[in-house]
Amino acid sequence: MPDVRTPARPRPDATGGPTAAELLDFARRTAADAPLVASLPLDPEGRTWVRLDGPGGSEAWLIGWPPGTGTGWHDHGGSHGAFAAASGELTEQSLAAQLPTEGWKTLELADGVDRQRKLAGGRGRAFGPHHVHQVLNLSEDTHAVSVHAYYPPLPLMRRYSRTGPVLRLEEVELPEDWR
Repeated sequence: MPDVRTPARPRPDATGGPTAAELLDFARRTAADAPLVASLPLDPEGRTWVRLDGPGGSEAWLIGWPPGTGTGWHDHGGSHGAFAAASGELTEQSLAAQLPTEGWKTLELADGVDRQRKLAGGRGRAFGPHHVHQVLNLSEDTHAVSVHAYYPPLPLMRRYSRTGPVLRLEEVELPEDWR
């Protein structure tokens, strides 16, 4: 089955950074590196991660997901990116809507914006700079491992809560919060 991805659109980048499609290619190739994936320490209680060198100055992460864990709703601070499952299965829930990046605390989402996809076995997804999603390991007994890459390196992440159609900005995390 082909990768699920955002349609490719040229994105001029004065710094010559990698495109979302190039980040997806990197994530898929890295997810296929069995010795690297096996080297990630897994914790039954929480996610684990190791920072990797991504292509062209991008930021990349190898992430372990215990059963029942997830990210919560978030964006990537204007960076585009990609991720691919290396082992196990992840579920991505996303919004098919471009949200304003500034000047709001609460939004009511329109009907029909919710999307869900399952990713396993090297399948991945690329996304643009306005992507809002959450990634979940819904398994009750199996760890998942994935590779994520972003360009430019994440300047921040906005975290959201969601109740029905209402999305609320809860906090803004800076890189020093997760490194």
